[in-house]
Amino acid sequence: MATQVKVPTLGESVTEATIGEWLKQPGDPVKVDEPIASLETDKVAVEVPSPVAGVMGAQAVKVGDTVEVGAVIATIEDGVAAGESTEIKSREEAPPPSVAEAPKEESHEDQAATLSPSVRRAVIEHGIDPTQIKGSGKDGRLTKEDVLAAAAAKKAAPAPSISAPAPSPAAAPAATSERNTERVKMTRLRQTIARRLKAAQNDAALLTTFNDVDMTAVIEAREAYKDLFAKKHGIKLGFMSFFAKASCLALKDVPSVNAYIEGDEILYHDFVDISVAVSAPNGLVVPVVRDADKKSFAQIELDIADFGARAKDGMLTMDDMKGGTFTISNGGVFGSLMSTPIINPPQSAVLGLHRIEDRPVARNGQVVIRPMMYIALSYDHRIIDGREAVTALKIVKEAIEDPMRMLIDL
Repeated sequence: MATQVKVPTLGESVTEATIGEWLKQPGDPVKVDEPIASLETDKVAVEVPSPVAGVMGAQAVKVGDTVEVGAVIATIEDGVAAGESTEIKSREEAPPPSVAEAPKEESHEDQAATLSPSVRRAVIEHGIDPTQIKGSGKDGRLTKEDVLAAAAAKKAAPAPSISAPAPSPAAAPAATSERNTERVKMTRLRQTIARRLKAAQNDAALLTTFNDVDMTAVIEAREAYKDLFAKKHGIKLGFMSFFAKASCLALKDVPSVNAYIEGDEILYHDFVDISVAVSAPNGLVVPVVRDADKKSFAQIELDIADFGARAKDGMLTMDDMKGGTFTISNGGVFGSLMSTPIINPPQSAVLGLHRIEDRPVARNGQVVIRPMMYIALSYDHRIIDGREAVTALKIVKEAIEDPMRMLIDL
């Protein structure tokens, strides 16, 4: 008897997805709730679990196909009998194994089942055996970085010495003159990113205002309290929590920066949900730190660290992305000196952070070297006036340069 596997509910307003990868092939043993496929939605990758234990049956759709919520994508056959018949069929169709081939160990299979979609893709792409890599993630799980490091080491390893005739001089130029191209279909997430960013440019009256921030006070505060902070809260004290709390002060004083346009109305929020731009395997995602204005520095750092770890493993959920009234994007982690970030609709503003570098500045009539950062606020001029945008960014600057303002609400 076969059990149908259907596309699960994907979240509010999400009605379809794309088959990103089959994690199980016909004939593979499947446990209850074990992922058999990865779906790509407009926002995140979602794994489809098996409703029963058994053997992977027929796949009703192919990688790249679009499927709707509730659609049947595969079947799971009953355990032993189905497994035996599938195994026999596979033996009949497959060519005889070579003497050098060894049976697959069950432990290898178990380890592969624990890999996240992004790690599985990297393993397949680079031809790496995951059982030969030591994982650096939680509970020893493999991360994408582990696989990439193993792939780099594999390429760097010297080729084995094999007695073979040297290539002729005439053949060498042909190898070096090869020029290849590769056509790869955009993932559903990348298509959505492209569509939303272009829509933001088309619909909003985008403008960006800049300022620079002296990071001395924040750096000194981190240095003074980093050990105590980490010991008490189990997380490092980073810059993002400072900018999140500084943004909350700015959004409280300039409510339009925290508002939406809906039709011919302006929707103001009495709360601050900050979308934090995070790099994921398939593109940029923006999980939301909810009620950032009510959270402590430690809780904000914990939330952001959790988002980063889950984004790397492709484990963010639809609820993680939902909402958001303001966005902070930190291009400085990649070395950006200055940028004009694009707003995340329906939001009306985004704060762009950049790299910190020592620069000469004037202080009390003297030229001194200070750690400086350029900050940018891109905003929708339809709802936010230039004076309001400049004021909001100035509040962020003043709060970072004098962190005591964040403690006494100035």
